[in-house]
Amino acid sequence: PCRQPFVLFGSHSTKENLKPGSFIFPSEGHLVRNTGPGGGTAKHMVAQCVSPKGPLACSRTYFFGVTHVPYLGCDNETHKKNEQIALLSQIYAAVVEAVLTGIASYIKCSSFTKAKEVAEHSLWMLLDSSNLIQMKAALRSKVSFQIEAVTSLGRNVPLDHDDSRHLIKTASMTIYDIPDLQGGRGNLGSIVFSESFLKSEILVRDKDGALTSDSNYIILTAAVPRFISWLVEENEVKLSEKALNTVKEQESFLGSFLSGGDGAYMCSSSQHITPEEGKLYFFSDGVLFIHPNHGSVTISRSHMGSAKFYDGDSSSTTAVLFIDYKSSLLPHLPLHFNTSGNFLAFALFPKSKSYRGFYSQVLKTWQGQTERSGVTLQLAQEHQLSEEQRKIYLNMQNLYETVSYSSTERWGHRKTIPANLPGLESFFQHLAVSSVSREPVPRIHLPALLQHADTITGSQVQSDKVTINIITGLPGSHCNDLCDFLVSFQKEYGRWMVYRQPTDGTEEFSKAQFQRFLSSILEAQRNRSARQAVYSRRKMRVLAALEGYADVIDVVQAVQTHTDPFVKSSFVIGAVSMCVDPLSCSMEHRFYFPKFLEQCPQGIVSNIIFTSLTSEQRHPSLGLVQKLLRTVNPGAAFILAEKGVITRNEDMELVLSESSFCSPQMLRTRYLMYPGWYDGKFLAGPISPKVDRICLWFSRPLEKARFMTNCKNSEQMVEVCHNTVTNSLSLIPLVEGPTPPPDPRHELRETSIHQQCVLVFTGCSLKEDDLKDWLRQCAKQKPQKKTSRTRRSLSLQEIRNIHAKRHLDPLPEGYFYNGTQFVNFLGEKMDYHPLMDQFIYDYVIEANKEIEKYNRELEQQEYYDVFGQKL
Repeated sequence: PCRQPFVLFGSHSTKENLKPGSFIFPSEGHLVRNTGPGGGTAKHMVAQCVSPKGPLACSRTYFFGVTHVPYLGCDNETHKKNEQIALLSQIYAAVVEAVLTGIASYIKCSSFTKAKEVAEHSLWMLLDSSNLIQMKAALRSKVSFQIEAVTSLGRNVPLDHDDSRHLIKTASMTIYDIPDLQGGRGNLGSIVFSESFLKSEILVRDKDGALTSDSNYIILTAAVPRFISWLVEENEVKLSEKALNTVKEQESFLGSFLSGGDGAYMCSSSQHITPEEGKLYFFSDGVLFIHPNHGSVTISRSHMGSAKFYDGDSSSTTAVLFIDYKSSLLPHLPLHFNTSGNFLAFALFPKSKSYRGFYSQVLKTWQGQTERSGVTLQLAQEHQLSEEQRKIYLNMQNLYETVSYSSTERWGHRKTIPANLPGLESFFQHLAVSSVSREPVPRIHLPALLQHADTITGSQVQSDKVTINIITGLPGSHCNDLCDFLVSFQKEYGRWMVYRQPTDGTEEFSKAQFQRFLSSILEAQRNRSARQAVYSRRKMRVLAALEGYADVIDVVQAVQTHTDPFVKSSFVIGAVSMCVDPLSCSMEHRFYFPKFLEQCPQGIVSNIIFTSLTSEQRHPSLGLVQKLLRTVNPGAAFILAEKGVITRNEDMELVLSESSFCSPQMLRTRYLMYPGWYDGKFLAGPISPKVDRICLWFSRPLEKARFMTNCKNSEQMVEVCHNTVTNSLSLIPLVEGPTPPPDPRHELRETSIHQQCVLVFTGCSLKEDDLKDWLRQCAKQKPQKKTSRTRRSLSLQEIRNIHAKRHLDPLPEGYFYNGTQFVNFLGEKMDYHPLMDQFIYDYVIEANKEIEKYNRELEQQEYYDVFGQKL
């Protein structure tokens, strides 16, 4: 089919004229008045709407004449319908249903061949049900059904192309050149109908590993009315006016007039038919609905099976009157209201004339006449509505909220769209998941992803598993302090197994080592009886403290993808918390450290713990970080814990929660942000800027000022942590406790008797040789050899000391000492002893002897640096 907009009338809508590129401007022979049977007035028109530079397109067939005769009080009185309109409208109704059935089939099986087969089968079945058997045989070769994928620029793409899966598609059915079998006056023209739809598909993995798909779709052009007919013939107008005159009569076949007015909508039981606005009038024995296009629709109490009224238990919401009708009413209803549900719904909007009139005049009257008429007006509650009736009510409530906005405001509110496209919200929920990834989703998680009411929470299905609580944070965030605090003060939770990231590892997070740690926990229980093992497992808690630049999704995937199925099924993550020190989370120029925001994402982290500035709530650094993290993770709880000490029981329960990680909302967010996480296929990405992690092992004690007083003579091992950003130093004695299983790569290093201490340097652009040189300066240095002394190398103070020591030595002849100065026979005075040069010479000789002795002893001794290397 072509993608050009067109409007063709009557017999001018032939197959030849519907070909792409064959459209011409209408001439005198192509008007409404002369394109009908035998050159008369056209009975229908075909039209196509196309988005100029977009993928949307739809086509419709509308009729110049109504498809029903209003009931006027006597079923025996027959009014002849227009045969051509009756025939064309029945075919068109069958085409509409066939296209919608074909779309549903294509959504289910993704096969155009199967969809075409289902659509054509539906068409023939509906024609049979309308007693159009002869016409069915004539139309066998005139039916065309197509489904095409369209790009955003309106270009067609084959359905078997890989790119077509995400594209909007158009399904169309055309019946060309319908013959006039009754009148024998050539052909009546063509019938066209098409819709643009978008499919969403999620791959689902069942318990047995089989892959199936869960699909949903939305018809994007459903807001364009599918059925429109206009009052054209004089007799049709007269019949509609005759029904309308009952409002002015004191007594009619509908009884006495009670009330009515505008603000009413007429709905069918089919979701394919859009609500139609008009005026609704209530009588003592029936209702009258006036539609601006197809005229009057009358429903007498004799045609009613039952009546049900629901107002949402509020005067500010829509009220709906549901009427179950008998088959005798079908000839008096517009053709598109002849649905399998056999009921009609009339929606009354609050504050409208029809709404106020129903409560003031109609409700009491109808309730008082139930015994005489045999029709019961039931005031229903929500649970008494069927699923179809509940959907109709919700759609009408959405429509009411939409029309409550002004015409200019309607374009700015997203929630006004579902009023014209029912099912849009549920489709959005489905599309949000399917558009993220093609990775399969476990069927047990599907209700949570689609936000269904029957979602199973994590606490319902995982109460017998060992809970893992994860705490992450950048270096210096007091993550380990919080871990120690929880273990010390929460012993009532059971036996704690603590995992800490090894300080000597070159990796930020070792997946294999963490998985070995989990396996070792269960290995220790295998020697116990089955009953003891289950009891011990329920009393056990695992606490993982990961301080560094690890991405938290890697930790989650390590638990989720354990190589041992038994271990994988025995553990469940309870809650993930992040520790933040507002003073040590940013580098120069307010750039944040790598992986800072990745450690507090939505869907994984449920608590953010601030470990400093807790007493200064208005500190600018705290406020800035809180604002940033609230933007990144709006649903996280903020907890204040100075240096890892939690002071509120409520905060403790949040950190040690057993189910927050598995809550439906967290689960859905996790799938949206980390597609493939459940199977361990999400790649966290590298650390940027690159962070170097260098481990330096050494055996000699450090003698840097802070280290000397706290470490050199310590009788136990001490953990040292210095943060250069905040210039804070912590020295914590190590406590004996559970340690992760050894890593074979580090066995030689750990068993070396010479390498007892390790310092881990973390930062950017670090070099191992430079760090070694720096660390050597922190230890005891090898003494340097002393150089020989000369007169020139003596300081003034040394010369004074020599003089003070020997100024009373015997004087040479011709000198005497007057108590302050030395005087010769010529009367010349001197401050120093006349033999001072000899004294200095003797001093230098003696000093050099001592230096030579010191240097000889120094050469005989062996000195080693902090790494045990001989100097």
